[in-house]
Amino acid sequence: MSAILSLADINYIDSSGVGERVTAFASVRNQGGEWKLLHLTKKVHDVLQTTKLYTVFDVKDKEAAAISAF
Repeated sequence: MSAILSLADINYIDSSGVGERVTAFASVRNQGGEWKLLHLTKKVHDVLQTTKLYTVFDVKDKEAAAISAF
């Protein structure tokens, strides 16, 4: 299973939201899949940078780049 998750409409994310993303990411990876994040808003980008998760997740700016990265 592989997935692209667009966060374009997410203006706020708290620790619960981050935790859910980490859980989903781990679940997909444990099943041999890949997970791409797309269109991060500035606030979400900043949270992922602060928590160092930006380096864990595969983040893309364009859908075509996310698709070709699979």
